[in-house]
Amino acid sequence: MTYAGMPLLAASLVFASAVLPARATSSEEDNRALIARSFDAWREGTGGPYDLLADDVVWTITGNSLAAKTYPSREAFLGEVIRPFNARMKTRLVPTMRHLYAQGNTVIAFFDAKGETRDGQTYANTYAWFLEMKDGRIARAHAFFDSIAFDAFWRRVKPEAE
Repeated sequence: MTYAGMPLLAASLVFASAVLPARATSSEEDNRALIARSFDAWREGTGGPYDLLADDVVWTITGNSLAAKTYPSREAFLGEVIRPFNARMKTRLVPTMRHLYAQGNTVIAFFDAKGETRDGQTYANTYAWFLEMKDGRIARAHAFFDSIAFDAFWRRVKPEAE
């Protein structure tokens, strides 16, 4: 049998490659597993994804929140966002992964996170991080989250003095 002049087997292979999802490459799976382990460590309080930041990472918080901009380095991002965020918390932020995707060098983490703030309220938000990996490090990131919840927390809770 043939399909439009092609042997049936060849036509089946063309159809399968067009319809079936591509299998993850080993680097995709390695990147996905690395990010999964970092989120497990974050949830357990033994580390986290920020441990994977390259020194020259470019981290962009999208949207219009008070923290929305592009941070040109690991230190800029940690110094302007993460340390001031943690200084506003009574308990650490704990993530719950919804989905983790990998394609090429990009890993997408879709997760919720919550913790208790210094004023006794709960901070909870949902995040989507698009993480571009290079040599086992996060080289570039785009972060999406509820800016209204973030801004209310950021304005309401003053950081604990270091």
